[in-house]
Amino acid sequence: MAGPLAGLTIVEMAGLGPGPFAAMMLADHGARVIRVERAGQLAVPNDPLTRNRESIALDLRQEEGRDIVRTLASRADGLIEGYRPGVMERLGLGPEPLLEVNPRLVYGRITGWGQEGPLAQEAGHDINYLALTGLLSCIGEADRPAVPPLNLVADYGGGGLMLAFGMVSALLHVQRGGQGQVIDAAMSDGAALVGALIYGIRAAGAWKDERGANLLDGGEPIYGCYRCSDGKELAVGAIEPQFRMVLLQGLGLGMVPSRAEIASVIATRTRDEWVAQFAGQDACIAPALGLAEAPSHPHNRARGTFIELDGVVQPGPAPRYSGTRSEPPSAPRREGEDGAAILAELGYPQGAISDLKDKGVLR
Repeated sequence: MAGPLAGLTIVEMAGLGPGPFAAMMLADHGARVIRVERAGQLAVPNDPLTRNRESIALDLRQEEGRDIVRTLASRADGLIEGYRPGVMERLGLGPEPLLEVNPRLVYGRITGWGQEGPLAQEAGHDINYLALTGLLSCIGEADRPAVPPLNLVADYGGGGLMLAFGMVSALLHVQRGGQGQVIDAAMSDGAALVGALIYGIRAAGAWKDERGANLLDGGEPIYGCYRCSDGKELAVGAIEPQFRMVLLQGLGLGMVPSRAEIASVIATRTRDEWVAQFAGQDACIAPALGLAEAPSHPHNRARGTFIELDGVVQPGPAPRYSGTRSEPPSAPRREGEDGAAILAELGYPQGAISDLKDKGVLR
């Protein structure tokens, strides 16, 4: 079966990070995604974020290249772009002209700061967007600078996933008889939303505005990572009383231990020995696996959490569906590999396609 989004076509203006992640999500779940590559675009070889696509490489500095994008958008259900506000408008590919031709088009935009606001035109990265939400200040050890959680929160949790959710929501609206519309997905907005629970805890008076002083930030000894005798780490998250009891009994400690006491006991055995001891018990512990280890863990293998495409081990599609299982993902295509076939499908004769190649419009 082809997945729950089968029958939808999305045009993706190639970019980095959250835009490709959103496009990957849509493609993984059955949508046809046509990726429009631009000259000079940075690329990661066999990047998992570009799997499951068709690729056409165009010179958008030339009007004929922009005309091809307009034609693609006129026949598509959605378009995704992640350029700085105003770039698509200057190309003549902004929402207004494309929605005029295709009123059902869902036009998804992902930026760091949003399409409007004092910072809309400012450059930034995940760490900057997260910083403005107040959440970055919560991550790290006491008396040390905040620690960026890789670029997972703003770029992907608050960016790519939010855009994918917005696209599906707006596409559902169209299928119910509504009109197409523009989605303004800002990574700063999305990252703030990811932190809704923390703001709720703080409003309830149960969160201190300092690092390492709260339940989820390392302030509680039963929630954190500990070094084992082999140098590997054990992740402990025994928050609830019943789980805490199992953990502490297994460690041979009383019910109110210090972090130092827990660390001292855990340091006496290897990580895998502790995992074996607590197997089948609700102690809320897990091995803190390295990137090389995670794909071979028995649980991940049983669920097929990781897959391999063209020699690249990567996370597989998620979530799963009982009735509309998607096909396994296809490996990333070479840049522009499908360009001629896509143009032929659009009705371009072979001679015209050859001319576009000669002019450098089609690469």
